[in-house]
Amino acid sequence: MQIGVDSFAAAISDPASGLTLEPVERMQHLLEEMELADQAGLDVFGIGEHHRAEFLDSAPTVILAAAATRTKTIRLTSAVTVLSAADPVRVFQEFATLDLISHGRAEIVAGRGSFVEAYPLFGLRLEDYDSLFSEKLDLLLKIRENTHVGWSGKHRAPLTGQAIYPRPLQNPLPIWVGVGGTPTSFARAGMLGLPLMVAIIGGQPARFRPLIDLYREAGCRAGHPAEKLIVGLHAIGFLGDTTEQAADDFYPGYAHTFTEIGKERGWPPTTRAQFNAVRGPTGALLIGDAETVTEKILYVNEALGGISRITFQMGVSTLPHQKMLRAIEILGTRVAPMVRKELAASPARA
Repeated sequence: MQIGVDSFAAAISDPASGLTLEPVERMQHLLEEMELADQAGLDVFGIGEHHRAEFLDSAPTVILAAAATRTKTIRLTSAVTVLSAADPVRVFQEFATLDLISHGRAEIVAGRGSFVEAYPLFGLRLEDYDSLFSEKLDLLLKIRENTHVGWSGKHRAPLTGQAIYPRPLQNPLPIWVGVGGTPTSFARAGMLGLPLMVAIIGGQPARFRPLIDLYREAGCRAGHPAEKLIVGLHAIGFLGDTTEQAADDFYPGYAHTFTEIGKERGWPPTTRAQFNAVRGPTGALLIGDAETVTEKILYVNEALGGISRITFQMGVSTLPHQKMLRAIEILGTRVAPMVRKELAASPARA
């Protein structure tokens, strides 16, 4: 199982002091986090894409390219690329360039995004949400397969044999599909035979098992071998030297973030009781010491029928830089080895 970290390059105010890091300082901290993740032996680091004041990740490939020059082995991915609002030609060119800079470590996780600011920003209609993604994913895959592309669709000017350069070092360039909870999204990824990245940020992960089974069934019906139908999980998590410390450190910023989002989406304010419930043994939050989080990962792996990758989103809470670095260190040097050892010793759990 690959284990890593995702970040939205959040520049969220500290809920206690109201202070916010200057963007230049936050970006330097992020690059240090990515460098440490590589040194600690983690497998992957992902950068999201948002177009909001509280996030600095509107140009994720620039951040990933900066990290490529400071890291050696960690894979560098989007988390996610908002493909519906992007030009697939430019997306491919940017990630192919990243692949060359990183010596073959680039990946794309293509999705539709959980916020909607990108649509009016780039002159798109929100009512075209699904058709934009479906069409642009089709084009992105054709560009991956062919240097010279002939293609036509509804939302973009046709291509009539133009060549798309540069070509990446990896052939094919890895492309995952990022999904939330829509059954058609799971089925589409399966029919295309693409790896699946599932965002589970609340509730109980086990409830996603029918959707993951749908993905695998759709892939098998489409003739794709089972080994191609791999599942990754994007989860909210944080680590500390004790479970109590990790929870106490993470909760204030977590509650602030989700209460603010809730104002937009009609959710009630987040409470400590809710937080404690969702970080319980069967809940979605991966928060605690190394042993607690290791057991939670093994539980989630079994509940979902086997996953190939899990990435921790730690940045939804405002935390001191040193505590973030410590969490990454624990994840890489303690949790990842324990998970791999347990899975190797119990093949049925892998």
